[in-house]
Order: sequence, then C-alpha cells, then structure tokens
Amino acid sequence: MVSMENKTNVTEFILHGLIQDKTVAKVCCSLFLLFYASIIFGNLLIIITIKTNEQLNSPMYFFLSYLSFVDISYSTVTAPKLIYDLLVEKKTISFVGCIAQLFAGHFFGCTEIFLLTVMAYDRCIAICKPLHYTNIVNKRVCGWLVAATWVGGFVHSVVQTLLAVQLPFCGPNEIDHYFCDVHPLLKLACADTYVIGVIAAANSGVISLSCFVVLVVSYAVILVSLRIGRLKALYTCTSHITVVVLFFGPCIFIYLRPSTTFSADKMVSVFYTIVTPMLNPLIYTLRNEEVKNAMKKLWSGKVKRSEK
Repeated sequence: MVSMENKTNVTEFILHGLIQDKTVAKVCCSLFLLFYASIIFGNLLIIITIKTNEQLNSPMYFFLSYLSFVDISYSTVTAPKLIYDLLVEKKTISFVGCIAQLFAGHFFGCTEIFLLTVMAYDRCIAICKPLHYTNIVNKRVCGWLVAATWVGGFVHSVVQTLLAVQLPFCGPNEIDHYFCDVHPLLKLACADTYVIGVIAAANSGVISLSCFVVLVVSYAVILVSLRIGRLKALYTCTSHITVVVLFFGPCIFIYLRPSTTFSADKMVSVFYTIVTPMLNPLIYTLRNEEVKNAMKKLWSGKVKRSEK
C-alpha cells in the first residue's frame, strides 16, 4: 500500500510534451489547431442540425447530439493545452490543474464509453424489435440512459482522481506525457504504487473491456436476428461500429494493463483524445443521408435568410 508518511511538496508538474523538435512542434501546432477547430465546428454543426430539424427526433439522433457534445468537451480537456505547449519552451501545469485535467479527462472519456454502449443498445432494439422500438426506447428512457452515462462517468472519474490525490509526491515532477493521467503520475510517486496501479487499471480497463464486450454481443445479436432482405438495416450501424473501433481500441491499449508506460502511449492518446472526436462528425454525416439532407436544408435556409 501507499504510505502517506511522505508528504506531497510538489506544487507544479513539468510536461515533456508530445514533440521535442521545435520546427516539427510548430508544424504540429498548426495541424492540431486545425484539428481542434474541426472538432468544434463539426460537432457543433451536428448538434445544431439535430436540434433544429424535426425529422431528426429519433433516439438515435438524440444520443448522437450528446455524443457530439461529449466529443467537444473531451477534446477541450487536452487539445488547447497541447497546442499552447507546442509553442513554449517550458511546459508546466499546477498540481491543482493537473488533478482537474485528470478528473475531466476520465469524466468525459468514460461518459463517451457508456454513451457508445447505450447507442449500441438503441440500434439493437431498433433492428431486433422494430414494432416495439418506440415503446421500449421512448423519450423518458432516453433521458434516463443519458443521465446514467453522466453518473457512471462521474463515479469512475472520482475514483481515479482519489487514487491520484492520495499519492505522495516529494521530488520528481516531470511527467513524460502531454497531459496528466494516472499512469504517468504513478511513476512520480514516492511510494509503492502497485496496489493503486492495479485498482486504477481495473477501474479504467475493466470498464472499457466490459463495454466493448457488450457492444460486440449487441452487434452479434443484430447479425443473428437479421434475415435476408433486412441486411440494409445493418447499414445504419456501420457508422457506430467504426466509431467504436476507433475509440475503444486505443483506450483498451492504454488502460487495460498495469501501471506501466510505453513510448507509443502519447501517440495513441492523441488518437482517442483528438483524432477520433474530429472524425466522428465526418463518419456520421458521410454515411448518413438523413443528416446530410438536414444539413443541406439548414445551410440553404441560412443562405435564403441572408439574401433577404
């Protein structure tokens, strides 16, 4: 167990960042700034489109609008700090700021995991029990499911944060990452962190893996229940399956293991904190005619109002 006799005397942490080469860092800064702007614009466009179009009032789009909001929030936890740090020599973050970033990252990340699982449940009911779909997944149920994802994300994040807060930091304060997370902090603690590491891995990894198993089972049930002539219904799931693979793969790689770090961790983290939230709007719009038509109507309506 971690001994609390060593008091924490670290007031700030120094982040190693993502890239050390200054020239490459400037190029990456512009690139990530473009990525972050795309995340904000793309996901906001999906939210506005769904909220302003009455034809997109099904549970699937209700959940999609919340997924877009979570994507914006999740990327905002790390992207602005990463972009800023790529331009400065000394990359620091206060102890309080580090803990806050850890809490927010796990809160929105875990909420997204639960939300993707709920979306799989929604598709499973829609395809396997189409006649009872509106009764099973009604507005009240949708509200409770979304609330449950937020509560689940909060509980998970509180556990991870409490594990990090009780760690004693009495010397080294350089984090080999571009944001604060449990594994990098465990390496800096002045105590035996084996038990804490196992708990942290179990908390994050088991959630990621169990939800992924639920998702796989849901789509297995969908495939088994589909008959010839209804395979077109599976097309509505392809966008969600793509997002699940892109998000869950890196998360399982990072968190379903003991408190060790690999050189590839930073690049893998970039993928699920920035790249996937940027790709989500493209994946859902390019493969969804209803959303594309709604966006066209929204755009044409704005153009007509501007011409008056």
